[in-house]
Amino acid sequence: MSEEILVQVHENWAEITLNRPDRLNAFNETMHLSLHAALDDIRAQVEAREVRALLFTGAGRGFCAGQDLGDRDPAKMEGAPDLGDTVRRFYAPLVRRLRDMPCPVVCAVNGVAAGAGASVALACDMVLAAESAKFIQSFAKVGLIPDTGGSWHLPRLLGEARAKGLAMTGAPISAAQAADWGLIWQMLPDAELMQGARALTAQLAAGPTLGLASTKQAIHAAAQNSLDAHLELEADLMKVCGESADYAEGVAAFLQKRPAAFQGR
Repeated sequence: MSEEILVQVHENWAEITLNRPDRLNAFNETMHLSLHAALDDIRAQVEAREVRALLFTGAGRGFCAGQDLGDRDPAKMEGAPDLGDTVRRFYAPLVRRLRDMPCPVVCAVNGVAAGAGASVALACDMVLAAESAKFIQSFAKVGLIPDTGGSWHLPRLLGEARAKGLAMTGAPISAAQAADWGLIWQMLPDAELMQGARALTAQLAAGPTLGLASTKQAIHAAAQNSLDAHLELEADLMKVCGESADYAEGVAAFLQKRPAAFQGR
């Protein structure tokens, strides 16, 4: 794994940091490959119940500026770059890894999140942002579309009108406006962001993570399911959760008026 991706495993949760601060953590191919490998390793630890939540953030003054355009500059290439291939090989698999991670994924946006950087943040389950952070759909500035799931997440989170407005103008929105619009979970003062994000991740990791992963699965499926199909999915997931050790512990703790000690199984 390259130094462009930092991984730290805490007691029962992991933290990934994008680490190209001199480039505002913009993606190049080495960084993509290292991040994919890190996420695959963390998923294996989640499945072994060694890791129960994930925090994703960036080093320096920005979260992620999206694609490093120096790597995809037509003037430096023989012919036009195949950006569809770039999406299929790197960005789409990244979104799938984040969305399919069988545990809560928290994103701490510590500065600008632009282009694919904004889309990566939205692929996480809960997004906290520093007060000074900005979200920018910068694709329009270079004649592209919001990729990395951006054109899927934006209308679902904001509605078609706001999604089109942001995508077509590239206008930045503040963390406060993002929180007000429901684009992110919460805005925090800059000095409190990482402390708050780590506390939230640790809280989720100590929770009934089998149930939290099932909640994530149900919410993700809701946009495509009919009501009848979704009621069936809820019943299936409730059967699994109801047979879990976490449910038995949660009920016992409630009746005994004590904190629950969940194990994620």
